[in-house]
Amino acid sequence: MRTVRIGFSTLSLFWKTPPEWAEAARTDGFGSIEILCEGPQWPRQADKDTIRESIAGSGIDLYLHSPTIDLNPASMNPGIREETLRQLRETADLAAAIGASCLTTHPGIVHKDKVRNVGVEFAKQVLGEAADYARSAGVTLSIENMPASKQYLCNTPEELSDFRAHCGCGVTIDVGHAILCAEPQEFLRMPEISYLHVNDNMGERDQHLCPGEGILDLKMLRGQDRMIIEIDDYGKVLKGREAILRSIMPA
Repeated sequence: MRTVRIGFSTLSLFWKTPPEWAEAARTDGFGSIEILCEGPQWPRQADKDTIRESIAGSGIDLYLHSPTIDLNPASMNPGIREETLRQLRETADLAAAIGASCLTTHPGIVHKDKVRNVGVEFAKQVLGEAADYARSAGVTLSIENMPASKQYLCNTPEELSDFRAHCGCGVTIDVGHAILCAEPQEFLRMPEISYLHVNDNMGERDQHLCPGEGILDLKMLRGQDRMIIEIDDYGKVLKGREAILRSIMPA
């Protein structure tokens, strides 16, 4: 088994700069960083040279999480789909420029049951094109599983597998989303897992609590070797990592 590499999302250091993320990762011994490409790190304004220089020589793995706010690959509106694809391509370009290996994105939302099948096909088209573009840049597009709400796509292992096969991409398993679904362990048995998002909740809604503060059985992470703690408080990232390590390491 490969060495376990645990990292954090820049959600936890949202207004901090790339040198500050890198310093935190080095000081606290993290192996990876997922850059949330919203706000100051939106791909059209992110400072790729500073990001690259901050991480250079550190051995830290870089991943990106694409913009998703106001975007939707499953939208009934072709303009929204076109802009979603545009921003996925821009995020893939940023990933290639800074040496990030994976780009995580969401599969989309459909607001009416009667058009769900149409939304699924739209999403597969957009994400398939994005996956091809990312692959040509040396980056893996990775689709994230969603919570158990009927408006979300890819909230079952079967549908996520179908998207993965159709788009030729990886998958990012959010274990906080998975434990809101009927078969959480089945998500972790999927092939082509790029890495995990680790966060917790109380079993009723998506809360992104610190790992160990909700119902998540951290022992289910055993055998997984690439994890990003995806919460919004860096102090709790450190606490969550300790809880994870206590649960997955041999006694």
